[in-house]
Amino acid sequence: MSAKKILDACCGSRMFWFDRNNEDTVFMDNRDFSTTLCDGRKLEVRPDVVGDFRDMPFDDKTFHLVVFDPPHLLKAGEDSWLAQKYGKLGQDWQDDIERGFNECMRVLKPNGILIFKWNEDQIKLSEIMKLITQEPLFGNKRAKTHWLVFIKGSEDNE
Repeated sequence: MSAKKILDACCGSRMFWFDRNNEDTVFMDNRDFSTTLCDGRKLEVRPDVVGDFRDMPFDDKTFHLVVFDPPHLLKAGEDSWLAQKYGKLGQDWQDDIERGFNECMRVLKPNGILIFKWNEDQIKLSEIMKLITQEPLFGNKRAKTHWLVFIKGSEDNE
């Protein structure tokens, strides 16, 4: 796995991936399960690594690209299809997001890229940005689902 260049830190069912088995990617999630949703569709969360995005089992400076798409829901029933599909935030969600972002930066190589995805249906992006100490390079700010791009500094300016 050490030769892989990309980490998806909260892969879930890999919904946004065109190639859900991309050979350059380590898919990580804290869940590993299969279920049938209320509409009959099958949902599978099958990560390569079962792990916590707040404390990742990877060395510093491992990946060229990290995708961070953490759970964004506070209000969803424990067994609801929303919670099953997207995961759910805990009571300490602010600390969880901050720690997760910092872990993503830790496992990035110098000059590596972090793609951060956030849906602001329940928590506004402005609240999330208060937790992140780095300014994004660019991203979309018009829809409810945001994609932000960050770059890790080089060794000289960390």
